[in-house]
This record gives sequence, structure tokens and C-alpha cells, in this order.
Amino acid sequence: MLQISRKAVLALEAVLDVAIHARPDPVQAHDITKRQGVPKRYLEQVMQALVRADILRGVRGPRGGYRLARERRRISLVEIVEVIEAMESDMQTGASQSALGHQVIDPLCDTVRQSVKEKLAGLSIDDLCRQVSQKEVSGRTNATDFTI
Repeated sequence: MLQISRKAVLALEAVLDVAIHARPDPVQAHDITKRQGVPKRYLEQVMQALVRADILRGVRGPRGGYRLARERRRISLVEIVEVIEAMESDMQTGASQSALGHQVIDPLCDTVRQSVKEKLAGLSIDDLCRQVSQKEVSGRTNATDFTI
């Protein structure tokens, strides 16, 4: 089954985490690793690629971390996935070696990939943030609980 890579899913989760938690201070990588359950060294590669792609902005200093580089409605999900695909481009693809594969299966796979990219291009980080609010996803720090 064709699917988005684990690294691309991690990148989507990380950018969404930053969008949700980066107020007023930047989000530190170790906080993301705790919330998302991934090793920091693995996350750092992804975060640096997202900074280079102008999706995130790195903030230096003792209270540094990451912020969105642009408004969340201006960051499409396909941008994030394409950054990770570029990181992984040196890995061998599943392209076929036979004539049947080249003429039938590879075009089918390309069509499926294009459909996924079109769907991701129509969604922004803001769309995901709204889903987080609607679904009341656990782990949000801006939820308020009053006890009287």
C-alpha cells in the first residue's frame, strides 16, 4: 500500500505541535519529543529541513526553539511532505524493472501519489489546528480546566 513515510508523518505532527504550542514562547525540540514520542536526534533532522524550507523558524537562546515561519493558513501540508521527500530522495523508489511495470504499474502509482499530493495541497496547518480544537485532542496546553 502506498503511504506517507513515517518521517513525513513526524514532520506533519511536529509542525502542528509548533502551531498549537508556540505561544508565547517558541517550542523546544525536547517538548515535541515528549509529546510525540520520537527520539530527539531523529526529530532534529526533520526540524532543520523544515527551517531551511522556511516552514519553521529556529529561535536561538536558552528559551529558544521553533516557531512557524509563516501564518499557519499559509503552510500547506504538501509543502511539509515534499520537504521530507526531498530528504529521502536518495533512497531507492519502488519503481518497477519490467516493461509491464513501467507501462501499467508505475503510471498507476504516479496517479495515486498525485492524488495524495492534491489532497494535501488543499489542506493547511490551520485546517489541522481547527480539527485539534474540534476533537479536543489530548496534550494541548492551552485547554483550561477550572475547579471551584
